[in-house]
Amino acid sequence: MKKTTLLIACLFSAAVVFGSTGLATAAEDAATAPDNTKMNKHESMTADQQKESPTDRKITQKIRQAIVKNKTISQYAHNVKIITVNGAVTLKGPVRTEKEKRIVEKTASQVAGKGNVTSEIEVAPSK
Repeated sequence: MKKTTLLIACLFSAAVVFGSTGLATAAEDAATAPDNTKMNKHESMTADQQKESPTDRKITQKIRQAIVKNKTISQYAHNVKIITVNGAVTLKGPVRTEKEKRIVEKTASQVAGKGNVTSEIEVAPSK
């Protein structure tokens, strides 16, 4: 009986310390969280669509190596997502400048072939 009383006292103390409004707010936030299902159901390629085809993996690997080898571009550009499906490459993610965007796109086209690259790269706003 003493353990139960102690547990209830601890829970009550925690509620007082954290405030019941804080607990209610967290529950309300979870219940009214924005639904972005529609945003997630778009036609755009996602990284999980990359197949385990040796050819697709090799294309992705060669593009990544060429991009990372270029020390004139930012870390943002080095981290662009490269998704290859049946030889078609999609590039996604932010870069710092239009010049970086063109460099990454050109690099991918040199590896995958002209017309096999779709760019969804965005230039990140400067801080």
